Amino acid sequence: METDFLLQSIIYLGAAVVCVPLAKRLGLGSVLGYLVAGMVIGPFILGLVGEEGKDIMHFAEFGVVMMLFLIGLELEPRRLWKIRKLIFGLGGSQMIITSMAFFIAGLVLKLPWQSALAGSFALAMSSTAIVMQNLKEKGLNNTAAGENSFAVLLFQDLSVIPILSLIPLLILSPATFSAGEKGTFESLPGLLQTAAVLGAVGLVILIGRYAIVPLLRVIARTRLRELFTASALLIVVGIAYLMHLVGLSPALGTFLAGVILANSEFKHELESDLDPFKGLLLGLFFMGVGASINFNLIINQPGTIIALTLAIVLVKAIVLLFVGKLFKSSKDQNILFALGLSQVGEFAFVLFAFIGQMRILSADQTGMMMAVTAISMTLTPLLLIINERVIQPRFGTKEAINREADRIDLHNKVIIAGFSHFGSTIGRFLRASGVEATILDNDSDRVDLLRKMGFRVYYGDATRVDLLESAGAAEAKIMIVAIDSLETAASLSEISKKHFPNLELMIRTKDRESAYELMEIGVQNIYREHVDTSVRLGVNVLKKLGFRSYTATRAGQNFIRYDEEGLPKLAAMRHDLKNYISTVREEIAEQEALLMNDLNLNPTEGDHAWDSDHMRDVMMKL
Repeated sequence: METDFLLQSIIYLGAAVVCVPLAKRLGLGSVLGYLVAGMVIGPFILGLVGEEGKDIMHFAEFGVVMMLFLIGLELEPRRLWKIRKLIFGLGGSQMIITSMAFFIAGLVLKLPWQSALAGSFALAMSSTAIVMQNLKEKGLNNTAAGENSFAVLLFQDLSVIPILSLIPLLILSPATFSAGEKGTFESLPGLLQTAAVLGAVGLVILIGRYAIVPLLRVIARTRLRELFTASALLIVVGIAYLMHLVGLSPALGTFLAGVILANSEFKHELESDLDPFKGLLLGLFFMGVGASINFNLIINQPGTIIALTLAIVLVKAIVLLFVGKLFKSSKDQNILFALGLSQVGEFAFVLFAFIGQMRILSADQTGMMMAVTAISMTLTPLLLIINERVIQPRFGTKEAINREADRIDLHNKVIIAGFSHFGSTIGRFLRASGVEATILDNDSDRVDLLRKMGFRVYYGDATRVDLLESAGAAEAKIMIVAIDSLETAASLSEISKKHFPNLELMIRTKDRESAYELMEIGVQNIYREHVDTSVRLGVNVLKKLGFRSYTATRAGQNFIRYDEEGLPKLAAMRHDLKNYISTVREEIAEQEALLMNDLNLNPTEGDHAWDSDHMRDVMMKL
């Protein structure tokens, strides 16, 4: 058993290591890479792991469990209250209209109304795991489409509670279970099962509020980080097991626990401890989805499966387009929103399994719906790529033509690509200093809002050569790339080098690893977004500890200079971990020695030039 587990671990990790980098290199994203890896190693192609996908989905669900716990931690009641209209308006509309559409379709196909209703609830769900991962990779979380998607997914997650409570009331005939398959309350009558579901949810709320937080306080006093990590895992696994005992989704229970702990003082510690596990387990979830696709069923009934999948994706996309338009989302954002959520989600696996156990759908019908769900999830990354490369460029070209007259009239020496929080701060600073910039952003809703606030912002994809030409890139001196996505920044760098070699690029990046990747393609002016803020805070700490203003400021500037000078050396050997670690240690020691030497050469006692407080004290004494 232990050998089998180790072998399966090697197969899972090996498939991910091979397929995901290939998918990323082809521009397909990590999600599709994991899905393909799962298909390849699954029981229907190489047969290296799993039996009919069941074993794999046991791994898979725990990835969703961990992710939903962390999503729950982000859902503070105040934040939920601020976006309540989107959650209950947009999310509620999508759930009701989509369920009604599939319910009517089920009745047309002559299913019993109970089967049609139960199935419609499951099909209305979208994949939180796939959608949020894709939005994060493409840097679209803060766009209108990203916010709308989050609201709809959140409402769907919350609606699982009443749906699971309702399903036992739709039982057509007494359900039977094999040995070891029963949950604690699954042999009870429908009404009692509903009460048991609500009772289990209430128990999770009570445990979260009155047991988990006191336990974490006790653990925190030990000051052992590894013990706190073990406690975080215990919370997730324990609540998942509790929900399993009563026949509910473990993911649902941990999501509720996360929401309850969102206001606790341990929120950030839990996030940082569990996030590495979430990344790995979420990858296993995507692989599990790919491996769970029943290719035998598809081969036997290809027309039915394909027709059902396409019809379901199309119906969901149409409903999402409709509700997005009701809530006044712009065309480009609405298309992204509709295609992103058009799949059937991971909770559908749980719901269909529960529906099958209740005998509301037959075994064949349940298997077919499981296959349709998995295929629809696999299609999502492809639909988003089609949207990004085919649909949006055509729509963007139309927008560029409509706004071209404004761009032709305004050519500046500086172009800013991306005008969210980072870019807008730069833009405001430059404008306050008398420097005007031509601002480009691909979020049309943000463009409209910023225009109302007095900024001249232009909609469009900055990676399009024609858009850059109309923005005056040929005559401009500097382009500031303030876009969140590393892939987009790298692409923009390559395009600028090829078409506008005289345009100097200054690129924002998140961290050191991203900086290394940009340096590998020849980018020189790289600005890590947290470095200056971190050093500025450190400078203020030195001042409060008695260092003179000039001394502290000079130390901060020197630290940044030494750190940036060491980046090329570290970038050159970042793929050789042993030498990289050794060089990092040497660089740190050298930087510390240089800074201490600077302080010794320039004693703090003489540094009064910038210290207004010191000068004021001296003047008061005169």
